[in-house]
Amino acid sequence: MSIQAGKVYIVGAGPGDLDYLTVRAQKVLMQAEVLVYDALVDAQLLQLVPANCCLFDVGKRGGKPSTKQAEINCLLVEKCQQGKQVVRLKSGDPFIFGRSTSEIQALKSSGCSFEVIPGISSALAAPLLAGIPLTDPVLSRCFTVFSAHEPDELDWEAISRMETLVILMGGRNLAEIVTRLLRFGRSPKTPIAVIRWAGHPEQQVWTAELQNVVQVTANFSLSPAVIVIGAVVGLHPYLQSIDSDHIF
Repeated sequence: MSIQAGKVYIVGAGPGDLDYLTVRAQKVLMQAEVLVYDALVDAQLLQLVPANCCLFDVGKRGGKPSTKQAEINCLLVEKCQQGKQVVRLKSGDPFIFGRSTSEIQALKSSGCSFEVIPGISSALAAPLLAGIPLTDPVLSRCFTVFSAHEPDELDWEAISRMETLVILMGGRNLAEIVTRLLRFGRSPKTPIAVIRWAGHPEQQVWTAELQNVVQVTANFSLSPAVIVIGAVVGLHPYLQSIDSDHIF
């Protein structure tokens, strides 16, 4: 009897709803023997795996206990070496502010087979789902995507000159983001949108200006959120879906 070779699939789950999962991702989920998944992965996706699939919740959320990355790496290697078909399910795209590089290095060092399956990043999907274009022939000839998890590590002088900004992991640092941009010359009247739970039924969108966005969102939880800053946010009232009921 031949021994089944294990393999790890590093899969992007997209921004949320099952509808935004790729066909390839759905196929490997339906064949998974082990599922190792993150905190922001939609519960619907967990229903795609076989009934006998072993599930491991290793999600990381700010301020809460979480599985150490080294432990996740060891888990993936261990299950793969046992001959299992392992799906490492990540929200969005595996290579957009994820820790896929560390996991791949661990797999390669142990001689484990793996495949990376792209997903739709919330950096692209969230603005679209909120009716905000990232480019426009007049208003936005480029856009910049960055994480605001560590504001002190960013070049805010350079960032402030970009026409359109897309910020991930910035909800907790919204006030700091506004302060830094205003310090380096961004107009207080610059339009800004905060999109919470993009791609989920509970999606919410707040639009404001840099000078008042902190006050507008003061009484709400802004995690997880994608923040869009720039003139294109002004197109939001004209491009949002007519049947949207998640707009504030």
